[in-house]
Amino acid sequence: METKQPQKLLLGGKMSDESFITLFMVGVLVIVFGIASVIVPNFFQPQSMLNLITNNWFIIILGIGVTFVLITGNFDMSVGGNIALTGVLSVYFCQGVNVSQNDLANGLGLPYVVAVALALLCAMGLGAINAFFIAKLKVPSIIVTLGTAMLARGTAQVITQGAQRNTSLPDAFGVLGSMGIPGTSIRLSLLVMLALIILAFIFEKKTVFARRIYLIGANPEAARLSGINVTKYLTALYILSALLAGITGILLASEFKAGVSSRALGYEFDALVVSLLGGVSIAGGFGSVLGMFVGAIILSVVTSSATGLLLSPDWQFTLKAVVTFIAILAQRFALDKRKG
Repeated sequence: METKQPQKLLLGGKMSDESFITLFMVGVLVIVFGIASVIVPNFFQPQSMLNLITNNWFIIILGIGVTFVLITGNFDMSVGGNIALTGVLSVYFCQGVNVSQNDLANGLGLPYVVAVALALLCAMGLGAINAFFIAKLKVPSIIVTLGTAMLARGTAQVITQGAQRNTSLPDAFGVLGSMGIPGTSIRLSLLVMLALIILAFIFEKKTVFARRIYLIGANPEAARLSGINVTKYLTALYILSALLAGITGILLASEFKAGVSSRALGYEFDALVVSLLGGVSIAGGFGSVLGMFVGAIILSVVTSSATGLLLSPDWQFTLKAVVTFIAILAQRFALDKRKG
């Protein structure tokens, strides 16, 4: 299979396919945003535009890890369950010891920093389990990650007894979730998301590691024969994706001051959708973090428009599905016309 060159303009000034698709989706975003501004009352407002990002920071963070895994030709469907487990564990580790007759109010009584560190280690451990079965034992990634998603969420349900943990927490627990720029709706979670997007973009464009994951996605066997340790790279990416899910779980648990076993249901599918909307190939070897970010904003515009039009949740899902389907078909049509 032909090796792609997604990182830069090709010789002779010809734009790479990844850059072309990203610019194409920016055009789609402009069109969708224009339609929403016309048909949705008060949509074209500064706060509404800011909400397109602030209401979806968690999907964008997840999308970073999911995008890099997809580029290798694999899936990570465990991120939603990982968010729930990490949030529940951070609460359980912090709750006081034997402070109530209610089991859901009792925990390990650890300092918040220690509790967060341990919860993130558990999240990364889930990523390591994914990597072991996928990279070492060659089990299909979709099967493994759906299994670990159920394992993570099931463990969270056991710890919360199918409910939630939200009592006997130290004051420090809610600091991360409430911290932000005074006088604005910008919270720490949004700043973390922006920082991670910038770091991911630099990583994608400037590092040898990133170039090699594109090679793995384009042709795993050729990458292996050229001396690339595919197992090492897949392991690193699955642990990274799990860490990003863990960070998201910590921030959400702090924001709501609760560990909920049902949190982040379906987030793994939204992360997959925004990656595909951004032009990431489900077959691997093609895509970019910037494209994923554009895809996330498109999905956010559609979701906000559906809410502004007072559509029922059922119709909101239908609208999102239709827009996603049309956008991906438009990508393929534009790319085929360019090559033809």
